[in-house]
Amino acid sequence: MILSSEDRLQLEQWAASHKTPQQVALHCRIALAAASGQPDLQIASTLKINRHTAALWRQRTQKEGIPSVWEIAAGRGRKHRIDQAQRDALIEATLQTKPFGMTHWSCRTMAKAQGVSKDTVNRLWQMHNVKPHLHRTFKLSRDPKFLAKMTNVIGLYLNPPQKAIVLCLDEKTQIQALDRTQPGLPIKKGRCGTYTHDYVRHGTTTLFAALSMLDGKVVGQCQARHRHQEWLKFLRLLDREFPEVDLHLIMDNYGTHKEPHVQAWLAQHPRFHCHFIPTSSSWLNLGERWFEEISEKAIRNGSFVSVAELVQAIENYLAAWNQDPKPFVWTATVESIMEKLDRARKKLEDIRPGCTVRATRKAKMIV
Repeated sequence: MILSSEDRLQLEQWAASHKTPQQVALHCRIALAAASGQPDLQIASTLKINRHTAALWRQRTQKEGIPSVWEIAAGRGRKHRIDQAQRDALIEATLQTKPFGMTHWSCRTMAKAQGVSKDTVNRLWQMHNVKPHLHRTFKLSRDPKFLAKMTNVIGLYLNPPQKAIVLCLDEKTQIQALDRTQPGLPIKKGRCGTYTHDYVRHGTTTLFAALSMLDGKVVGQCQARHRHQEWLKFLRLLDREFPEVDLHLIMDNYGTHKEPHVQAWLAQHPRFHCHFIPTSSSWLNLGERWFEEISEKAIRNGSFVSVAELVQAIENYLAAWNQDPKPFVWTATVESIMEKLDRARKKLEDIRPGCTVRATRKAKMIV
């Protein structure tokens, strides 16, 4: 049998790969041995197979090419123990039913209910990409002005106004000063750092933060409570930090942001322009993205014996961040987001007919 250099190299790669099924690797070795001039009896003796098998794959590879080593002839191979109707019924039961007293099926509970082995269930689930044990959270906003508010905020991200500063305002409430009951083990080669699962809670603090879209710097302030008084104190801090320039504030719909005293203060400071994101759409506020940074790098893995120590850790991270700030760049457009939301609404309609999510399509971009 004659093979080109490319075909020979491909067969050698398939035979040596750990991901190649052993049956296919055997076919590759037969073809390579035949190409090297070995007779069928010698190939059969070396690979410990029947000589008719060696002759069959020599002829088949020569006639159909090297891709044939991956193919199984019609009528050959292991026969299915359950027919297509049973397989369809198993997948349908996985998607449409639940076991008594449980929220989802497992391989073993489904195997017992269908009278098959757990490996059969596992293979069918993998084949159809069904994962009953996995769940993801989602929330579609029901704000009637969703599109208008989203367009307003994204317009500020993609095309900020001239001679003005865009700030993403948010607050992280109930940050706990957790003191681990035992010292954690440090990181070392082959082992990650550790900390105990139990802790002593010494109190909480609230972090108010404003992320500048221009340079990525953050103005933050920790306070003991989260009321309109504390929010006004933070707004006065922004008034001192950014004097004599228009400020466009992107914030959520928390009650303190619309409290009458806050509204009165904003009316006396016309250079503060508030832009509220739609309800249930915190992903639109880049301040939330920065809170993930400080949580991951300064709070979550820390151990604090007092609230004062927690506040000091937060202030240290703020100082470190502002030494080399990295602004977040918004890239998603209104059209791309609406396409995803439309797909989600259609799926929701298929599952729960009559359940709709309202969103007006009349909005203008703020430039």
